[in-house]
Amino acid sequence: MMKWHGDTTGFRFVKSTFSGGYNNCVEVATLSAGRAVRDSKRPDDGTQFYAESEWKAFLAGVRAGDFD
Repeated sequence: MMKWHGDTTGFRFVKSTFSGGYNNCVEVATLSAGRAVRDSKRPDDGTQFYAESEWKAFLAGVRAGDFD
């Protein structure tokens, strides 16, 4: 994972539909080499980048209940 404070203008960030009208979750952008993640409340605080393998491992952990 790498944190970056550069320009993300061309990124298409989306929020989970589970967040409803609230602005209190993360936003994710799909990139050719993985995913970019940022806080929806504070998008200017930086963006974290995850390689595709890191993102897949994270999702597998979520599905397995590792973070419950």
